[in-house]
Amino acid sequence: MRDVAIIGVGQTKVGEHWDVSLRHLALEALQAGMADAGVARADAIYVGNMLSGELIGQEHLGALIADFAGLRGTEAFKIEAACASGAAALRMGIVAVAGGMANIVVVVGVEKMTDTLGPDTTTALAMAADGDYEAAQGVSFVAINALLMRRYMHEYGYSHQDFAPFAVNAHRNGMNNPFAMFQFPVTAERFARGKMICDPINLLDSSPICDGAAALVLAPADAASAFSAVPIRIAGSAVGTDALAVHDRRDPLVLDGAVLSARRAYEQAHIGPQDVDLFELHDAFSIMAALSLEAAGFADKGQGLRLALDGEIGIEGRVPVTTMGGLKARGHPVGATGVYQVVEVVQQLRGLAGASQVLDARVGMAQNIGGSGATAITHILERME
Repeated sequence: MRDVAIIGVGQTKVGEHWDVSLRHLALEALQAGMADAGVARADAIYVGNMLSGELIGQEHLGALIADFAGLRGTEAFKIEAACASGAAALRMGIVAVAGGMANIVVVVGVEKMTDTLGPDTTTALAMAADGDYEAAQGVSFVAINALLMRRYMHEYGYSHQDFAPFAVNAHRNGMNNPFAMFQFPVTAERFARGKMICDPINLLDSSPICDGAAALVLAPADAASAFSAVPIRIAGSAVGTDALAVHDRRDPLVLDGAVLSARRAYEQAHIGPQDVDLFELHDAFSIMAALSLEAAGFADKGQGLRLALDGEIGIEGRVPVTTMGGLKARGHPVGATGVYQVVEVVQQLRGLAGASQVLDARVGMAQNIGGSGATAITHILERME
């Protein structure tokens, strides 16, 4: 197996792109990534996407995007793993390069979510849950997370207001990201006044519906320096799964899939949580931020929220998270999110994160979660000397 490195990154601004099609979003990110890597061709293209068939009536994205990018004939597939589709596409790209099946792979995450009415988008997102035992019973995705948050508050004695630091931190960092959807601050007081969506989750607990695309270009690590002045090695890539339905899990407040994914990635990278300089977690809802910190080993059970309350998740904190805004402020175009996370880790390790730069960042981790925890994909990246 060969070591794999990231030699190029690209992204579009996240937002409501009414006048831009899915294929155009993907093309913009792909071309930016290939230009960054200095390559004109690829051996394979893997597209992370969840909802193209349901929301815009278009499947077969691999061939579509390869053709539209002028790369007709290139091996190309769509990869789907709910909200973890972007990281799943990266995982497949890593397997191809590591196994010697390809030398240059382009990974594109893309999603177009704003062309449909809210109820239709909500129904489509519920497909990430258990169709028979959750969605068919009328439980929306936000409702599942609201149940988790309510249980977390009950078990550990927190109030809803205790979750405010996650939104405050994400928006503070998103202000410095030109690709973020929301580039304005949020205070704890504004969080408290947020419109209730599904008690106890309010608007400022929640990531937005949006459009966007991001891209990564992969190559064998031993050839990476020929393409990039600062190649980033992928030191760990691991997947863990769990039951789709929350009621079928060992413990609803433990993301066992994320625990497995993080543990396997740490073992591959020969490091532990104490060695990670920044963590791009999956804050689709603020409860998931707390659960992810615990699953990845940064906090004991019930103490993920304490890290936020103690100011440990900021850029200069012990565990910097959502350093470019996260899903909350950058936005959560679901199939693209996992790729955006890794693009942002690369920016940090290259020293190109601007005002959100984590000082002397050498090791970064991204964890992309599908559904309410049924799929978790963790990637650990390190700056190559």
